[in-house]
Amino acid sequence: MLPATASQQVQERRMEFLSEYRGHTREIIGLFRAAFTASEGEAEGGLIAGLVRDIFAKTPDQDLFVFSAWDGSTLIGCIMFSRLRYDQDSRTVFLLSPVAVSPSRQRQGIGQALLKHGLSRIREHGVDVAVTYGDPAYYGKTGFRQITEAQAAAPVPLRFPEGWLAQPLSGAELAPLRGPSSCIEALNNPDYW
Repeated sequence: MLPATASQQVQERRMEFLSEYRGHTREIIGLFRAAFTASEGEAEGGLIAGLVRDIFAKTPDQDLFVFSAWDGSTLIGCIMFSRLRYDQDSRTVFLLSPVAVSPSRQRQGIGQALLKHGLSRIREHGVDVAVTYGDPAYYGKTGFRQITEAQAAAPVPLRFPEGWLAQPLSGAELAPLRGPSSCIEALNNPDYW
């Protein structure tokens, strides 16, 4: 039996990352439904599947990055970044949401590897700041840190302000983002915040 670190390395070598989602939207929607149903229940699975469907249908290409992880022909994870606009700030900001890993493949490092890959790719595309809304312990592993709304206004009122997280992709400290923010149409719903 291989030690855990060697096993994880083998796992990562088999995994392939794709940034093209067209032709895979049904599989991606199904993955989000399965992941959120397994962790949060059927209602949440349906809600997030509907969100992903709306993101695909309503978001202009220049406002969306989708990265998926595949093991051969099997989709095992997916993350989405969508544009977050700050009216008085010239920096390019993208919001990481939602994130899913196949229920049968969780706790194998797939989500963290996919996040590192996605953050690296959006940095290459000139994104200055990544923001997300989630578990600080999980997202902190890839460089996200808790922020306040004074540092970056959320586009919708937050139910759990401790989950408001960001990271500058330039390596510098995060200077406050200026102005009110607005998210893509699909995410502009208090049910997701």
